[in-house]
Amino acid sequence: MMNSIFAKLLFSTLCMIFVLKAESLVFADQRLSIVYPVIQKFKSLITSDPLGVTKTWIGSDICNYKGFYCDHPPDNNSAIALASIDFNGFHLSAPTLNGFIDNLPDIALFHANSNNFIGTITSQITKLPYLYELDLSNNQFSGAFPIAVLGMKSLTFLDIRFNFFSGGVPQQIFTQNLEVLFINNNLLTQNLPENLGISSSTHIFLLTLANNKFMGPIPRNLPKALSSLSEVVLLNNELTGCLPHEIGYFQEAIVFDVGNNQLTGPLPFSLSCLEKVEVVNLASNMFYGMVPEVVCAELVNLVNFSLSDNYFTHVGPFCRMLIQRGVLDVGKNCIHDLPFQRSMEECAQFYAQPRMCPFMWFHSFILPCKFPFQKSSVSSIP
Repeated sequence: MMNSIFAKLLFSTLCMIFVLKAESLVFADQRLSIVYPVIQKFKSLITSDPLGVTKTWIGSDICNYKGFYCDHPPDNNSAIALASIDFNGFHLSAPTLNGFIDNLPDIALFHANSNNFIGTITSQITKLPYLYELDLSNNQFSGAFPIAVLGMKSLTFLDIRFNFFSGGVPQQIFTQNLEVLFINNNLLTQNLPENLGISSSTHIFLLTLANNKFMGPIPRNLPKALSSLSEVVLLNNELTGCLPHEIGYFQEAIVFDVGNNQLTGPLPFSLSCLEKVEVVNLASNMFYGMVPEVVCAELVNLVNFSLSDNYFTHVGPFCRMLIQRGVLDVGKNCIHDLPFQRSMEECAQFYAQPRMCPFMWFHSFILPCKFPFQKSSVSSIP
């Protein structure tokens, strides 16, 4: 108790000292004088600065502090304010960012990748009217998903990957005004909600949920709702069920990665609708049956197509051309006229346990990129 009281008294004393010191300095703008004590308080909390960054945080010329950048604020073109912070790669250590980031009223960009910041994210960041990029990746933050970001109308870029956030993810995050959402490599655990991305205003184009513990099937409405995604990265989770035929709505995708999950079923022919895709990773799941020729023939931009460690039984001539070119990897499957396959016993054991998909007939006939029931330019193999 005494230690806690002493710490609070010390912090209050430091605040007074920094405020008094600010009054004795001359700043280019009053807005800079307001953030000066905030910066100095944060500097006093830093426990490690291997690059000597904070040695430059001296005096009234805040715009020349290393990692600090000034600009005209949106509400006053003649003023000078602290507009952005870039601590990327500084390897600073501090017990919290609370009391710092939330007290920078004109901040628009805050990047702090690859440091050693810990703690949780304060709810007070909601009062920052101009913040549109927040990058806290590759730190040691923990606790629940920072729900304070919900409803921040200016925020378009959120990166909290490579931390220790745990629990569920509020579904509202997928329907707000974000363009980039990186939440991979945390400890997030939940089923992907069925109404994920139902808002018509959703326009996320980069979304990574990889290396968490998301469970359950991929919602059927997700591809259509998030059709603007250029990267769909769901690898290394605990997803189950079958790939919905609606994945064909990911027509802007350059990367489609659902590797290392527990997905099963035949591949839907609608995968061939991803006409821009260059990387497809379906490895280390339980997909089975034939590899659709229409997929191998239509995806002309493919650079890497991994179907390894599944239970496929057949590849046709178009797919074999991709194998010969080193584009398609079908190792560790059940295609026994090709090398590096599973044993016949292992394949027989897998196929002895039927695995069915809902709307399974859609997989071979419904292509979202075609008119209903229109035949593909490549004839399908029965």
